Amino acid sequence: MSATTIPQTQNSITSTIAADMDAVNTVIRVKLQSEVPLVNQVGEYIINAGGKRIRPVLAVLFANAHGYQGTAHHNLAAIIEFIHTATLLHDDVVDESSLRRGRKTANALFGNAASVLVGDFLYTRSFQMMVELQSMRIMEILADATNIIAEGEVLQLLNMHDPDVTEERYLQVIRSKTAKLFEAATGLGALIAGANEAEIEAAAEYGRSLGTAFQLIDDVLDYSGNAADIGKNVGDDLREGKPTLPLIYLMRHGTEHQCELVRQCIENGDSSKFDEILSAITESGALAYSRAQAEQASDRAIQALTHLPESDYKDSLIQLARFSIDRNH
Repeated sequence: MSATTIPQTQNSITSTIAADMDAVNTVIRVKLQSEVPLVNQVGEYIINAGGKRIRPVLAVLFANAHGYQGTAHHNLAAIIEFIHTATLLHDDVVDESSLRRGRKTANALFGNAASVLVGDFLYTRSFQMMVELQSMRIMEILADATNIIAEGEVLQLLNMHDPDVTEERYLQVIRSKTAKLFEAATGLGALIAGANEAEIEAAAEYGRSLGTAFQLIDDVLDYSGNAADIGKNVGDDLREGKPTLPLIYLMRHGTEHQCELVRQCIENGDSSKFDEILSAITESGALAYSRAQAEQASDRAIQALTHLPESDYKDSLIQLARFSIDRNH
């Protein structure tokens, strides 16, 4: 496992915390170990799948930006990565996904049962690690975040194949399912360093906004990226009947024919009309609108950093907010 798995062109973002991320990865390897071989096999596969490690990076950056001198942030970052990885294992089963980060999903390789159960192992291992940190506040934040993420997953399930999902309902899913763990990572990075309440809330706001920007760009890339770059099949959202922001915008501003086409595709999880949908999305300005919403979220994230003293860590956080909307994967 390398010091960071953010793409090579973004190495400058994490160059200041390379040693920290090596330490985080060591914690991950040690805590991943189980006496049950299949747990080790599935866990290693998904942990080593080439993700950006953004959430643990955020925890480490905020801890360092607030002058933290200990090592507990390494454990905290590993906990956050385990929670995130557990959600991925469960997500891919629910979505019946076969490709993630350019590789077969764990459920495609090991089966649904193994993926769900190893996801449970990662959740429970993360809670064992929380106890080791001996901070009720940390446990409270992470327990609440994990619960809200689960609620977000259920909300998304309820939205599936529903063409009447509003933008607000959709954004509620993003805030719960994606942005909440970003928020926990950034807020806890500041908390563990002894930041005051205003600083912790500012860090949390950065995470909320960054997580929102990342998810909105993911939604844009599902209609404008290519499988080699984004590491999954383009059009998966449409196939799964997910009414993401580009489709919601098109339903609101498209022609009657376009709206009916989108409605049918969402209801039936039909990606056979992907090219026609893509053309309509592009012509309607839906991708531009979705990207603009992501840019606003990225700007809010950068604004939340104004209280931080100047440092390489702050510079990395600013770069990361910009990377969230400039990426093609």
